[in-house]
Amino acid sequence: MTRQLVSVVGGKPADDANAATYDSVDPARTERVVARVRLAGADTFAWACGAAAAAQREWAQVPAPVRGRVIASIGRLVEANAETLARLVTEEIGKPYAEALGEVREIVDTCDFFLGEGRRLYGQTVPSEMPDKSLFTFRVPVGVAAVITAGNFPVAVPSWYLVPALLCGNAVVWKPAEYAAASAHALYRLFAAAGLPEGVLNLVFADGPATFAGLSAALGEGTVHKVGFTGSTAVGREIGELCGRHLQSPCLELGGKNPMVVMPDADLDLAVEGALFSGFGTAGQRCTSLGTVLVHESVHDEFVTRYAAAVRDAAVGDPAGAVLYGPMLDHRFAERYEEYLGWIRPHHTVVTGSSGRISPENPRGGFDGAGGLYYHPVVVDGVRPDDRLFLEETFGPIVGVTSFGELAEAVELANRPGYGLSASIYTTDPAAAFRFREGVGAGMVSVNNSTSGAEAHLPFGGNGRSGNGSRQSGMWVLDQFTRWQALNWDYSGRLQKAQMDVAEIIPDLEFRL
Repeated sequence: MTRQLVSVVGGKPADDANAATYDSVDPARTERVVARVRLAGADTFAWACGAAAAAQREWAQVPAPVRGRVIASIGRLVEANAETLARLVTEEIGKPYAEALGEVREIVDTCDFFLGEGRRLYGQTVPSEMPDKSLFTFRVPVGVAAVITAGNFPVAVPSWYLVPALLCGNAVVWKPAEYAAASAHALYRLFAAAGLPEGVLNLVFADGPATFAGLSAALGEGTVHKVGFTGSTAVGREIGELCGRHLQSPCLELGGKNPMVVMPDADLDLAVEGALFSGFGTAGQRCTSLGTVLVHESVHDEFVTRYAAAVRDAAVGDPAGAVLYGPMLDHRFAERYEEYLGWIRPHHTVVTGSSGRISPENPRGGFDGAGGLYYHPVVVDGVRPDDRLFLEETFGPIVGVTSFGELAEAVELANRPGYGLSASIYTTDPAAAFRFREGVGAGMVSVNNSTSGAEAHLPFGGNGRSGNGSRQSGMWVLDQFTRWQALNWDYSGRLQKAQMDVAEIIPDLEFRL
């Protein structure tokens, strides 16, 4: 039977009988509905934020080490349900099962890291400039976090927000992507089973306009104190503007046009392997997917020949099988990807053969893509720095290639699109690696590895068009979900005024040997 899903606020179903519904379909078999989702309106979103604010006060009183044990329980529950959750991810968004299982593993890793942070939410004891006075700093929760996530990583990326936010004593209202609603609902149930009090985590299914209107209302009412958003640069700008009007700084993790530099001394087989995975894993639908390969002119032809051959040989098809990638996430992304294919110009060379949707009329070998949103992988050589294919994010299985002469030129080309999420360089020269790291504007840099890949204890995030400099994962994300509070404690029995009642020791500055 098709799943029937509604929002959950305060631990109770929040259904509006007059609400519109959204069908989350299996993109590998689009006639199959995975979940029928009742979409909430702006009022429900704002109401959920109010419910979260009421629940947060009690949750913040739970000692942080105890909250850490709840996070540990979430990790164990996810681990025990890993295969079931991964299969659901594959079923709902078409991610190959091996990748989906890795995504679920990332939730466990995140929980394993943050369970210990419950005992390490350290402040500091700071020396005072006056006697009989002590200074302290404390991390305190921000309050209510409104978290809005995309569906290309429907369970891992939300955990980057939910786990540290809850650990730090915040309550959360989570709005996942509609096309990944079943995966989100399953993850919510695992979090709830760990013993979270009702209202501490709320799940709201809504479309973009209703979410934006509800968020605007909640910010106006003072029931949201932090916004976390993973999605497109265009929407991120709108959320950033909205938060700015309320003097809030959101955590924005946005798009990418991630470059990979291939130096003359690179191991070309390794570079091809990295470009294959980062360019076409998840059908190129990652924020860290490879955008453009910048290849030194001396190895350009050899690299392109090897890369094109590897792409032509890669398996595309049923995500339950051993494939490089499966279908597009949803109809909306398939339609947008076809627009990107229209950016291919006469001066470009498609070196990988067929392009467009895989169909009985346009098959990929013996695979005709029947019933699914499958697309041919495309490598475009001859991309120029002023091309849309070079400058804009292309969310799908398409990678551009251009050449360069000197490392300084490669750095300039890498920075030209204005994104700053991830970048990669293949070289055996440490000087080249460090010069590239120093010059590139990306928040994450890889040497002899792909542009994709994150670990739970490293900061994740971008700059420029890729984000506002906020970071997720590891201890760095604690600064998103806590605020520093200073305390000065004077036990001298008299009023001591800073910068005024400070003892002074007079040196003899005229002294000479």
